[in-house]
Amino acid sequence: MCDLIEPQPAERISRMKKLRRTLSESFSRIALKKEDSSFDEICVTKMSTRNCPGVDSVIKPLDTIPEDKKVRVQRTQSTFDPFEKPATQVKRVHSENNACINFKSSSSGKESPKVRRHSSPSSPTSPKFGKADSYEKLEKLGEGSYATVYKGKSKVNGKLVALKVIRLQEEEGTPFTAIREASLLKGLKHANIVLLHDIIHTKETLTLVFEYVHTDLCQYMDKHPGGLHPDNVKLFLFQLLRGLSYIHQRYILHRDLKPQNLLISDTGELKLADFGLARAKSVPSHTYSNEVVTLWYRPPDVLLGSTEYSTCLDMWGVGCIFVEMIQGVAAFPGMKDIQDQLERIFLVLGTPNEDTWPGVYSLPHFKPERFTLYSSKNLRQAWNKLSYVNHAEDLASKLLQCFPKNRLSAPAALNHEYFSDLPPRLWELTDMSSVFTVPNVRLQPEVGESMRAFGKNSYGKSLSNSKH
Repeated sequence: MCDLIEPQPAERISRMKKLRRTLSESFSRIALKKEDSSFDEICVTKMSTRNCPGVDSVIKPLDTIPEDKKVRVQRTQSTFDPFEKPATQVKRVHSENNACINFKSSSSGKESPKVRRHSSPSSPTSPKFGKADSYEKLEKLGEGSYATVYKGKSKVNGKLVALKVIRLQEEEGTPFTAIREASLLKGLKHANIVLLHDIIHTKETLTLVFEYVHTDLCQYMDKHPGGLHPDNVKLFLFQLLRGLSYIHQRYILHRDLKPQNLLISDTGELKLADFGLARAKSVPSHTYSNEVVTLWYRPPDVLLGSTEYSTCLDMWGVGCIFVEMIQGVAAFPGMKDIQDQLERIFLVLGTPNEDTWPGVYSLPHFKPERFTLYSSKNLRQAWNKLSYVNHAEDLASKLLQCFPKNRLSAPAALNHEYFSDLPPRLWELTDMSSVFTVPNVRLQPEVGESMRAFGKNSYGKSLSNSKH
């Protein structure tokens, strides 16, 4: 065997120095490449939120940017979300994006065709989504504390729209209710939830563009006083529960259910609207404000100061609206204050105690001595028309429970016997399918209305032959 020869100390030191120098140079090259790559990526990804001064002299022409970075630039330019920033910092950045990415190709001296395709329409005057001049205001529909709603028309596709124009004040920024409403509605796609078409943001206003629905349940009931046709009540309630079931499964509470916030189309389609007070409910439960829901539709637990609630909050409102549609008057029309509202509820459902409502004595505003002691009654004693419709009183009683945990959930309510004479296909519809796509399902004419307004065959007449 050959013996191994140990290198001399001087030679070994020389080799080590050479190896160290080689490694050092390699690491330096790697670091420089990473730094260049990171800088390119930072300039591209941050273009959507700020100006990029001097970017022309640093960023490579588009034709030499890797494919993954091209996609990132195009996505930034073609979409705009005004809700990525806090309410007080929302600003228009669309035109600034154009300035940042509209650089020239060094080889041709022309704007890259890929950028041009995404940054400008085929014609400079063509209307497009996201632009204020793409919609024509036709008439004012209503005005609130921070927004005005107009009927409008889209110049892009010619369809009628509802324009909710929210006034912005420089020192206050975008109202949080508008941010909440738009951010929630962007992710909700259901036939029984109003559709958000577009968002337009300018320095002075934020405009939410919704599908146009010609009336709401409040106006519909005002037009048909004394209670609605029982079959129409059933269809409206089914659609309301269908929309609520959809949002509740996504841990979203509406928190402001009332007839004014339930839109009714000319075909009878009901749509949940006005999500300004809606809240995405995380798990585990959080504490929320008790200043929610219009007084007449506010549940007793919230009236008594509870801030820990779940989907049961909305279900109380469903019960109130159900009774109002059948009876023709509000279920609990408090005329004075919260005390008066609670008295009206307890008069029908009974004054609660620890036996009927565990934990009620611990609620902030519950003082037993302040309330008259009432015993519970059958709901038909308060609202006689509930007895005219099979299973209506039972469903209403399971929705109008003082103890929140006893209230029926939306999916459970959809399977109540009250709906047993509806066509089974209604439970098989996809989210975006209307109940009126099921054969023979349509509204009945209300009292005094012409049958021609609803077609020859009525929904009620067809039910006996539609169970399949």
